Amino acid sequence: MGLSDRGWRGRTLPFLVIAVSVISADGLRVRQPRCPFGCTCTKDNALCENVRSVPHTFPPDVVSLLFTGNSFDFIDEDAFMGLPHLEYLFIENNKIASISPNAFRGLKGLLHLSLAYNNLETLPRDVFSGMEALTKVDLRGNNLICDCKLKWLVEWMHHTNATLDEIYCSGPPSYQGKRLNDLLPHSFDCITSEFASYQSLKFESISVEAFTFGMDQYVVFAQPFAGTCNFLEWDHVEMTFRTYDTIESTSTVVCKPMVIDNHLFVIVAQLFGGSHIYKRDVSANKFIKIQDIDILKIRKPNDIETFMIEGESYFVIADSSKAGSTTVYKWNGNGFYSHQSLHHWYRDTDVEYLVISNKAHLILSSSSQRPVIYQWNRSQNQFERRTDIPDMEDVFSVKHFHVKGELFICLTRFIGDSKVMRWDGAMFKELQTFPSRGSMVFQPVSIGKWQYAILGSDYSLTQVYQWDAKKGQFVPSQELNIQAPRSFSVLFVDSRVFLLASSFKGKTQIYEHLIIDLSNSTF
Repeated sequence: MGLSDRGWRGRTLPFLVIAVSVISADGLRVRQPRCPFGCTCTKDNALCENVRSVPHTFPPDVVSLLFTGNSFDFIDEDAFMGLPHLEYLFIENNKIASISPNAFRGLKGLLHLSLAYNNLETLPRDVFSGMEALTKVDLRGNNLICDCKLKWLVEWMHHTNATLDEIYCSGPPSYQGKRLNDLLPHSFDCITSEFASYQSLKFESISVEAFTFGMDQYVVFAQPFAGTCNFLEWDHVEMTFRTYDTIESTSTVVCKPMVIDNHLFVIVAQLFGGSHIYKRDVSANKFIKIQDIDILKIRKPNDIETFMIEGESYFVIADSSKAGSTTVYKWNGNGFYSHQSLHHWYRDTDVEYLVISNKAHLILSSSSQRPVIYQWNRSQNQFERRTDIPDMEDVFSVKHFHVKGELFICLTRFIGDSKVMRWDGAMFKELQTFPSRGSMVFQPVSIGKWQYAILGSDYSLTQVYQWDAKKGQFVPSQELNIQAPRSFSVLFVDSRVFLLASSFKGKTQIYEHLIIDLSNSTF
């Protein structure tokens, strides 16, 4: 080995010594962070005042960290990452209004966390996840809203080993001033629902009916301008509604499906050219007209209702002409024949079948008189007038619903107020009033435990009301943008629920009914 070699080794030795001083397990030694600006640090502790955000350059051996009197209002994600020895974290008397869900990620050894005297109204779900060593959490002096967003915290409080100082709720009004520590998970009613737009159909319609036939679900729309009954079926693969079939007609106002002994009949009501009855020929896969409806009785049909009494199948057509007659038809095994004409000259706009005190009833709405209640007489085998609904002139339609066994009706008025009434055992009494200028439909809709009333309008947004069991009445829930709605129907298919809405002056709309757990929401 020559001198040149020894000289090279001699010159490089100091470099190797320096290199060793920065080598770490990863090959390079990371330089020790200095104490951040605005903070005071000792070997184990750090105190920060008058800083605008949480610094990210603390020495890794810090055990206790205190932020007080600072101006930042948000704690970012992974704000304390790289502090494996941190046991005490005090973020007090600051302006903290929100915290990232992963703000404290990595603090597995943290024993004491204080967020006292800030501006917190809520905390992100599971913000303390992974902090199994916690023995104390201090949330005093905040403005916590004890709503569904904090349900998770109540659940966590009942399962953690950490202690929490007394926390008082600043809202909502029902819990204002109460101790969060005293609440239980079941104190929160966090399940809500909404109708979300699902599919828009590029045609106008005046009525909609959902029905099941042959284990499949269908929808039929009456299209007065196109002159058709338009049938749609649910596509289980594409998860959408598609065309199934049509019945050509004239000025169609109602397409009413009726299944008898596994046979599908459709009563097609028309303003001109008479009304007809069609039957589905399964072998030929088409609808066949089997019967005309007496044009002398039914001159201007406006509504059809189907029902069964003592195993017999009936339908009734409300006639709105000056010369026609609202008529009940009965199935005799081969066809439908006129069973009873209820009355003449009253220009009926709607008919509703319902059961009151275990007896079949009809309620007729009319433009010339108050709603009339008919009761089925078993011995006479027909309906007899029972009474009317007082002080309710100009009712366009009546629809009924039940809540916990009690009977209610929704009464639609185009001019004036629409109303909800309750049956008290002898008569219907007013329960609630709804402003309804321009309304042609006020329809109750039942979906599982949810009870709605949907009030359509030709002049404003459609209002969805939801039944509040505690108040015993409907409360506003949602607005739907439907032009001139005329009817609604519900379809249950593939564990999903759809609300179908006919539109007289715009696109027919389909909404999906969604269940939402507010306690799972994040921000």
